[in-house]
Amino acid sequence: MELTTDTITAPDGTRIAVHRMGAGRPVLMLHGLFSSAEINWIKFGHAKQLADAGFECIMPDWRVHGDSDAPTDPALYTPGVLVRDALHIVETLGLEDFDLVGFSLGARTATSAVIAGLRPRKLVLAGMGIEGLTNWEKRSAFFVDMIDRFDEIERGDPAFLAKSFMKTQGIDRVAARLLMTQGVEDIGEDQLGALDMPVLILIGDEDRDNGSPERLRDALPDATIAVVPGTHMSSVTKPDMGRALVDFLS
Repeated sequence: MELTTDTITAPDGTRIAVHRMGAGRPVLMLHGLFSSAEINWIKFGHAKQLADAGFECIMPDWRVHGDSDAPTDPALYTPGVLVRDALHIVETLGLEDFDLVGFSLGARTATSAVIAGLRPRKLVLAGMGIEGLTNWEKRSAFFVDMIDRFDEIERGDPAFLAKSFMKTQGIDRVAARLLMTQGVEDIGEDQLGALDMPVLILIGDEDRDNGSPERLRDALPDATIAVVPGTHMSSVTKPDMGRALVDFLS
């Protein structure tokens, strides 16, 4: 299945890489923190499963991630910057009738984008519980501390796995810290009623990194849960995630 990559330039000049696979109903797929479209969607076959089922996968790399720019100017990280990037991609590509999938940070951003007015037919929030949406300051503090202690962290430290993943992905620490401390906004539980389309909460059976998926389901007007094998990190490596996406979106 052919994979193509284009670049979309955000209004602030940041270049965003957008990878595409398949032809058919568009599904915009937003990856998680320190990851990329390659790691979240392409490498382990989820995009191919969707493409084979008749979807066009549109998979941006967030600023600071993958093949996109990682600017270190603090002025380019105002609250909601990822949401604005997502909305700009939708507008630039002329997406109207489409589905939306997000994993972890991508699920937070998808939620904020819907609150901001994006109207996908169906929405998937993967690797997400309610606390991951409504308590960003607590969740991000772990990663900010990891960046600040980066050179001191050794095996056995609770932050060692996150440090290793970030290092493997070649993430710029200055840009990542700006994104987490300035660029991501909190979501109020009272705002979740805006997610009134069918929502799938897709969660690993060992994943509670972002809190309770059951509480998130109960806070949404029309949500169901699908459980796949794995932790927050390993669930994306298994074909079950792709199958669950195809089942829900088809």
